Amino acid sequence: MSAVRILLVMAVFLCATAKAEDGFSISTIPDSVWKKMQGRSVPEHSNVRRNDLRYLCILHIDGNGKERKGEIICHKSIADDLIEIFSQLYKARYAIHQVRLIDEYDASDEASMEANNTSCFCYRTMTGSRTRISKHGLGLAIDVNPLYNPYVKGNRIEPASARKYAHNRGKRKDIPMKLDSNDLAVRLFKQHGFRWGGDWKNSKDYQHFEK
Repeated sequence: MSAVRILLVMAVFLCATAKAEDGFSISTIPDSVWKKMQGRSVPEHSNVRRNDLRYLCILHIDGNGKERKGEIICHKSIADDLIEIFSQLYKARYAIHQVRLIDEYDASDEASMEANNTSCFCYRTMTGSRTRISKHGLGLAIDVNPLYNPYVKGNRIEPASARKYAHNRGKRKDIPMKLDSNDLAVRLFKQHGFRWGGDWKNSKDYQHFEK
């Protein structure tokens, strides 16, 4: 192996090591994780390509002020964005309840939301549609602290257990981990080109960010 080749290999190794030590990393999906996703976030009928997705490891601060590790599956085009956003949120000690793959909830969006779980990829259709693939199904959307920041359209609230957090949010201060236009996470996602569901006109999806 040439000296240049050795230096390149060492540089790649040091970069990967630094990311791991920092607690934030991006990689292709490990075999063990991909296997867990089968029949859950990757159902048999899906046409998602493994190479289009990335596996992210992050650190975050939970509601009790404790440092936690999190996992995210997302589309490769937003992987760098998410790493930068969650790194800044971590440095600011921004509270995120938990960040686990939705496969831990058998890909049940309702169960994941009720657990106030922040998650990204899950191959599924849009709310209210049987055919249109959700941005989550492409790995291009992420839901943050969803129990306290529900989806609201008329009397429809998701998760259903979040009804008390759904209405008259305005200046309410009794909602923990509340996402609004002044919130740090909302501002960071918008700075990275994401659209926030809290800005929608015909419905409100306070937890939701998409590209």
